[in-house]
Amino acid sequence: MKIDLAVEDPPASPSYDVVVVGAGPAGITVAKELAGKGWSVCVLESGRARRTRHADGLKAVTSRGIHIKDYSRERVLGGASTTWAGLSSPFDPIDFEPRPFLAVPGWPIAREVLMPYYARASERYRFGALADFELAGFPKLAQRGDIRPHFQQLNEKVFLAAVPPQNFAREHFDVWEDGGAHLYLDATVTSLASAIDRVGVHHIRAARVRTSRGRDIEIRGRFFVAAAGGIENARLLLASQGSDPAGLGNGCDQVGRYLMNHPKNYHGMLRLTRPVRELPYFFGCVYKGFAGYAGLRLSEPEQHRRRVLNSYVRFEPLFPWSDNAGVESLVLLAKRMTFLMRRFQRTKGEEVVTLRDYSETGDDSALQNARKAWFNWIAILWNIVRHAPSVLAYLFFRLSKRAPRVRWVRLRNFMEMEPHPDNRVRLGDALDPYGLRIPSVEHRCTDLDQRSLIELHAQLVVELRTAGVGELTTSLAGASVWPIDQDASHHMGTTRMGADPASSVVDRDCRVWSTSNLWVAGASVLPTSGCANPTYTLVALAIRLADHLGTQLKAPSPANP
Repeated sequence: MKIDLAVEDPPASPSYDVVVVGAGPAGITVAKELAGKGWSVCVLESGRARRTRHADGLKAVTSRGIHIKDYSRERVLGGASTTWAGLSSPFDPIDFEPRPFLAVPGWPIAREVLMPYYARASERYRFGALADFELAGFPKLAQRGDIRPHFQQLNEKVFLAAVPPQNFAREHFDVWEDGGAHLYLDATVTSLASAIDRVGVHHIRAARVRTSRGRDIEIRGRFFVAAAGGIENARLLLASQGSDPAGLGNGCDQVGRYLMNHPKNYHGMLRLTRPVRELPYFFGCVYKGFAGYAGLRLSEPEQHRRRVLNSYVRFEPLFPWSDNAGVESLVLLAKRMTFLMRRFQRTKGEEVVTLRDYSETGDDSALQNARKAWFNWIAILWNIVRHAPSVLAYLFFRLSKRAPRVRWVRLRNFMEMEPHPDNRVRLGDALDPYGLRIPSVEHRCTDLDQRSLIELHAQLVVELRTAGVGELTTSLAGASVWPIDQDASHHMGTTRMGADPASSVVDRDCRVWSTSNLWVAGASVLPTSGCANPTYTLVALAIRLADHLGTQLKAPSPANP
């Protein structure tokens, strides 16, 4: 059942077994896994079924350092899955291993614990199967290219995106339509009402909700799950000061700290030894319903030896039409025509379709992600017309069997950031339309972050020359201003998981320390960020959390102080 509080009234005295805050991938996954199993579940979403100006006004943020991209935080049903490009990969073994050079401990669970949940995420939420990332899957395409380089201290890492990308709102509407869970739209949770018992344990009794009509209501529950995103999860805990002026779970001043992202940008040009026509594994292709490519990173033994982080680079071939606004506009229109993409998949079947422009998959640009009114779509159509020669050249090679010769490749860099306590989310002084303090975000690349990518570039220079691929020109090491600074959409670590409340916010089961009935879902619980888009991992963690909550729901309700 869906209840839009912008136009409807809530049921009298609503109360549920599980109350989930946020209807993005994490929140919808928790609800879907629990729904239909005999428990009452509701999800509270600040936005509505479509984006609204009112909801957009509630996601204001101030930031210093790496810019917070506007469309990385969506207050709408489906959350960030309504804008993402779908690229995913499981986290690597080294992401879970102890790395003594980091300031705080890493994961309190082993990678093996998550593997069955990755498998369930693939089966139920349209991510690539684990086998697709292994040698018998996408990596076998390495044998199809014009060159087959072998590396010594570099590893390949595969990234796959479903075509079209998953939109959790559209694909899992059955959670609400079949009555398995209740969805409240236009339901902004302003704080969690709590009390504290004699031994200092906090107990959440209700979520305080405000609507666009100015109505305040409380929704009670046995268990609560914060799944509002990497910035908003921290904001909600800090703003819930009823039983602790410092905020929920913040007794050790850890809430909001250790913010991580994946800063990105272009830097480095590779001149190939000889022109290349086909290199689908590295340049990117569509294969068996997924668009994907292989990036390059330092091998894990080499990362340990050099005490560096798990960053990677992507090869982007430069075609005559690269960076052309008309071509990018055409690709955008094609992506929005879901029926066209599905028909394209059916006609190609098992065929390997090499990508002909970076915008066809992966790292969507501002043009593709920016909000668009009707006049913006007219401008996009005009882009196609005024760049007709480039568009026609692109279409010729896109639709024919011929391949252009590539002589130059640029590097797209994706950084892992270390969990640093000074990179954080606080409550700022400015207020949103509801009079609530908006998040103040500060995060910058540290010396370790920068050195990790510099060392990867240095190794690439040596190995690309040795393997006969080409000559890489890079000046990262001497850059006076760090150039890998583009905004990123992966807000992680602000309610990190750990084994000790002195360096974390939630325990290994994602329950907030010192609370009896509050858990956190989403990328904010990640203790380290790796180099992969976190959605695959956060969905796996959400499935694991739902399993845990299911066992807890069978037990007697926690005492309400």
